[in-house]
Amino acid sequence: MISYLRRVFVESWLGRVSAIIIFLAFIGWGVGDVLGYMGTETDVVAKVGQNRISSADLGQALQAEMPAITKQMGVSDPSQVPPAMRRQVAHQILQRLIGQAELMEAARRLNVAVPDSAVRDEVFAQPYFKGTNGQFDRNIFNARLREHNLNEQRFLNMIRDDLTTRTILQPVAQAASASTTMATRLSAFGLQTHVVDMLRIPFADQPTPPTPDDATLQRFYANHPWLFRSPELRHARVVVLSPSTVADTITVDDKDLKRVYEEQITRYHVPETRDVQVVTLSDEKQAQAVADLWSKGTDWNSVQLAAKGGASVDMPGARPSTIPSETLSKAIFAAPLSQVQGPLKTEAGWVVFRVNKVIAPQNTPFEKARQDILGQFRKAQAPAVVSARSRQLQDAIAGGGLDAIPSDIGAAAAAGTLDAQGNTAEKEPAPLPASGKLRDAIVQKIFSLPKGNQPNLIEGPDNSWYAVQVDTITPDSPRTFEQAKADVLAAWQAEARKHAADEHATTLYTAARERGGIVTVAGGAPIQKNLSFSRAAPNASIPSELMAYLPQMKAGQSIMGEDSSGFLVATVTKVFTPDPKADPVAFQRVKDALGQSEGDDLVASYVDALAKHMPPKIDERAVSATLSSLGFDGTVEQ
Repeated sequence: MISYLRRVFVESWLGRVSAIIIFLAFIGWGVGDVLGYMGTETDVVAKVGQNRISSADLGQALQAEMPAITKQMGVSDPSQVPPAMRRQVAHQILQRLIGQAELMEAARRLNVAVPDSAVRDEVFAQPYFKGTNGQFDRNIFNARLREHNLNEQRFLNMIRDDLTTRTILQPVAQAASASTTMATRLSAFGLQTHVVDMLRIPFADQPTPPTPDDATLQRFYANHPWLFRSPELRHARVVVLSPSTVADTITVDDKDLKRVYEEQITRYHVPETRDVQVVTLSDEKQAQAVADLWSKGTDWNSVQLAAKGGASVDMPGARPSTIPSETLSKAIFAAPLSQVQGPLKTEAGWVVFRVNKVIAPQNTPFEKARQDILGQFRKAQAPAVVSARSRQLQDAIAGGGLDAIPSDIGAAAAAGTLDAQGNTAEKEPAPLPASGKLRDAIVQKIFSLPKGNQPNLIEGPDNSWYAVQVDTITPDSPRTFEQAKADVLAAWQAEARKHAADEHATTLYTAARERGGIVTVAGGAPIQKNLSFSRAAPNASIPSELMAYLPQMKAGQSIMGEDSSGFLVATVTKVFTPDPKADPVAFQRVKDALGQSEGDDLVASYVDALAKHMPPKIDERAVSATLSSLGFDGTVEQ
C-alpha cells in the first residue's frame, strides 16, 4: 500500500491530496513508536457527515508526522521545533484528516464499497509480508502488526480506506486530457539548447607570491581573526544501532546458506567466457573485405563503418549458451586470442569475428562462497533487525543511560573529543561508528546539546538509531599570531592567488564582451568548446554558478562567475530549438506529464468542492485538549 501510494501519487497534486490526506494518516504504521497514544479517549475533534475524527486519530497523525517535519527543518527531534510551529503543523494535519473524512463521506454517499477480495489481494501483494518463497506469510504478517501495535482489523480497515479513496480520486484524475499545442510549447521551452565556450582560471594555478614581512602578516591576522581560532571541542559518548552495526550479530543456519548457494549456482560456477566482436554480413565478398581490413589493424569503429548494411556487435563476457548460432559458438570458443577469424558461413550469414579476451572458468565451492552469501543475507535482514531491536535499546537507555546498553543487540558505542567538522584535535576524522548522512547527523547532534544532557534514542537516516551524551565542552578560543603564523602565511598567499585570478578573469571577461567571445581573447589558455545544454538535458560540465544565468542569455553574450576553485568566463555561441516532435517518445512523455498535471488540478478542484459541500464541524476545545496533551502548545516536551 505504502509503496503503491509513493509510486503512483507522490509527485503530483493527486499525491498532495491523496498522499497528504490519506498517506499521512496511515504512515504511523511505518514509523517506530508513533502509536503510543492509544488510550481510551473517545472525544471527537471534528465531524464530516457520518465520519468522526477522534482525539486519538489526531494524536496518532501528529506523532506520525512530526519526525518528517523535524527532518525537513534540519533538527533531530520534535522538541526543537518552536511551539508556535508545532501548533501550526497540528492544525494543518487536522485539515488533512478532515479532507480524508470528506472523501470517505463522498464514497459513502456514492455507495462505493470495496470487496473483501480486493483488500485481501492488496495485502497479499505487499512485499513486507512475503516470505523467502515470495508468497504471503501469515507469521510475518502477524509479526509486522505486533511490531507496530496494530491489530489485524485496524490494519485491514486502513487498506480498505486506501482502496476506497483511490476508487474516488483516480477516475477524476484520469478524466484529464493534454493539449498538443501546449505540449509542443512546453517541449520547445525544455529543448531550447545553448552552446557555450568556457574558460577556467584556477586559484591554484596562479604564482605564489614571495613571503611578506611580519607587519603585513600581522595586519592580515588582525583583519581575519575568525580564521585563526582553535575550534570548539566536545567530548561525547555515542551509541549507534544501524544495519552495519547489527549485521555481524545476525546468524543463519548453514542449511539456508546452502539452499541459496544451490539457487545461485550459476553465479558461483562460471564457465569460460570470452570478450568477442562479431560482424555478420549477407555477402561473402563484403565479409572478406571486412576481414582483410580488420586484419591490418583497423580499429573497431572503422570496421563497423566498413560493415555498412550488416550487423556488428560487441559481446563482453560471452558464454557458449549466449551465442545464438551453434556453429559460431564452437568457432568462437576454439579461436585463438586477438586474431581475426572468417568469413565463416552460419545460419545468419557470413561472419567475421575476433576474440579480445579469454576469462578462465571459475568454480567457487560452498566453503568460499559461504561468507559472501552470509553477507547478502545479513544485508537484507539488517533493516528489520534494527527496527526490532530499537525498542530494546530505547528501554535500556531509558532505564540506565548509555552505561546500560545490552551487549547482544549489535549496538556500537564510541567516546572521544571532536570538533564541529567531526575531526579530532589532531585534525583526523573522529572514529565514530557511522558514515555518510548518519555520521553528519550525529556530529550535528553533539554540537546542539548542552553539557550533561539526558541521552535519548533518535531516529537517524538510512534506518538507523543513535543516542548522544555530551560530557565536556571546550569553547573555541583565539590563537596568538605566533601560534598561527604558518596558517596566516598560507591564508595570505591563498588570498593573493585568488586576487590574481580575479584580475586575470576580469581582463578576459571585459575583452570577451568587446570582441565577441572568449575564444578571441583566451590566448593560450585551455578552453572547453561547444558545451551544450538545455533545460531538459543539463550539462554536468557547466558549473551551477553559471547555470543560474546562461539559460536567459543570447548568442554572443559573455558572463563571469566564481566557484570554489577558480573564476569562470563563458560565452554563449549559439541558441537554437530542435523540433519537439522529432523525438516522439520524449514528446509523449511531456504530453503525459501535462495530462497528469491537469488531472491533479481536477482532483484539487474536486476535493475543494467536497469541502464546500460538506463543511466540517470542529470542536476547538477537544482540539486544544489533544494538542496540550502532546505538548503542541509548548507545555510538554516531545
